[in-house]
Amino acid sequence: MKQRKLIWQIFPANLLILVVTVISVAWFGKASLNTFYLAELEKGLVARAYLAKPFVSEMLDNGLTEKLREYSKNSGRESNTRVTVILPDGKVVADSNENPDTMELHHNRAEIIAALNGAVGKSLRYSRTLGQDMLYVAIPIFSKLQKDSVFTAKLEVQAVLRMSVTADAIEINLKTITSRIAFGLIVFAFLAVVASLLVTRNISRPLEEIKSAAERFSRGDFSRRMSASKGASASLEVATLATTMDTMAAQLNERIQTIESQRNELETVFSSMVEAVIALDPEERVININSAAAELLGIEKETARGKIIQEILRNFNLHNQIKQVLKTGISKEDEIIHQDTEGQKFLQTNIVSLNDNEKNVLGVLVVMNDVTKLRRLENVRRDFVANVSHELRTPITSIRGYVETLLDGALDNRDDALKFLDTVLRQAERLNEIIEDLLALSRIEQEADHGQITLEKGSLCRVLDVAIETCEHRAEEEGVSIVLECSNNIQLRMNETLIEQAFVNLLVNAIRYSKKGDVVKVIAEAVTAEDENIVTIRVQDTGIGISAEHLPRLFERFYRSDKARSRKRGGTGLGLAIVKHIVLAHNGKVDVTSELGVGSTFTVTLPLES
Repeated sequence: MKQRKLIWQIFPANLLILVVTVISVAWFGKASLNTFYLAELEKGLVARAYLAKPFVSEMLDNGLTEKLREYSKNSGRESNTRVTVILPDGKVVADSNENPDTMELHHNRAEIIAALNGAVGKSLRYSRTLGQDMLYVAIPIFSKLQKDSVFTAKLEVQAVLRMSVTADAIEINLKTITSRIAFGLIVFAFLAVVASLLVTRNISRPLEEIKSAAERFSRGDFSRRMSASKGASASLEVATLATTMDTMAAQLNERIQTIESQRNELETVFSSMVEAVIALDPEERVININSAAAELLGIEKETARGKIIQEILRNFNLHNQIKQVLKTGISKEDEIIHQDTEGQKFLQTNIVSLNDNEKNVLGVLVVMNDVTKLRRLENVRRDFVANVSHELRTPITSIRGYVETLLDGALDNRDDALKFLDTVLRQAERLNEIIEDLLALSRIEQEADHGQITLEKGSLCRVLDVAIETCEHRAEEEGVSIVLECSNNIQLRMNETLIEQAFVNLLVNAIRYSKKGDVVKVIAEAVTAEDENIVTIRVQDTGIGISAEHLPRLFERFYRSDKARSRKRGGTGLGLAIVKHIVLAHNGKVDVTSELGVGSTFTVTLPLES
């Protein structure tokens, strides 16, 4: 049902009451006026009848019928009244308007019956003689012999004197008076309607202002107050309502600002959390999700809201944990494996129930920590410990075995003793190389972390030449040649000793896994653009190559793609790890591409301005 304004609820009701009241007053006034007019007219007719009564009575007593008829006509014409004299038997003796001899008997007329009974008779009815409504008043005329008797109750009625006038005159007079009254009522009713409209408008205007202010409050606009617009004519109730609403609005504004401030603080904390956080409702739909969770799962925050958790994260174990927490309300902590386009991710999950003040479950909060790097570091550390233990145990075991053999008697045989001691020396040198590389790697990491590596501008080509010269003897022994392609004008800030060591390690590695007659190329190129200003140095060989599954871990300490063949060819397993940390210390990066049987390419990228 359509709602109406207050003014159109009050004003029509007032208008209806006013119209009904005016009509009722008009009707009652007309009826009262009609009754009053008739009563006054009746009194006038009675008075006329009593004035004419002595003359009529005298003429009847003397038998002057003709004179009586003449008197009736004259007096009726002068007073504009019909005068009729009727005998007790109903015969009309005289009439001012008609011939009495032709008139019917009137003994059954109501006013005649009353007058014959000694009372004043009155009647308003239609006259068949005159063909119109008439008002009749009849009085009795007593016989002369009984007029002086004290027993008036037994007086004999000699005749009846009736006076009458037409009702049309009454109607004409009443219409004139009624029209004047009606005109006055219409004028005053119109004025009353206007006054009622103004009063109703005056009542509804403050309420409309309060309604407008309430609508602004509902939209969160508390800048204006109701009491300022309620008007001076507002009633006490409206003024009290406006003041109360203003107080409520001030409290609401304060609470809303507090809530918004707290929400902004929570949103800031929620968004800035490193942990991935997802809030779910009891139907497992996403209520909120922070940036860390969206980035972890590779989704958009806005599109994730409203979706069920199964749509954005497919993990059976996590779904079961969420269902259990929703069912029992008991927090659960676990670790799951999440598979995405980047591979496996290890996620540490903590799921807690969200409850209101009455302990009703509102949903759950899922907090996830990506511990993939930690798990990988644990694996690397475990592999490192195993590898370093193995690398150290091999020469130590060899040295111990040969020394025990010498102590058991081999020392007496000079040739065997010299061979064993030579092996012990080589294993001791290998052990020393491992320790030296470990110390060098540790020193590079420490100096890089503390910014203690000195960088000076120098020629890259000269450093590469020195590195190649250092490896030429080893290359000649293996039957491998080295080719350098480098522009003489490449200058960059670097620690020449460390850069030389890095490329010596790369060249030794390339020579070690190349075949006789192969060529190792060292290509240095400068790339200068608006968004890029770097130099790339590639060390290419055409050796045995490396399987793709070993490439991601190739720069780890002691990691060997082919452990048996690597140890046979020598090396400590730390050369590429040293290369990686030297390049990182120069704010660069190192990559490798390789194919089995084709060869490998190690690419070092360094900034021209470090």
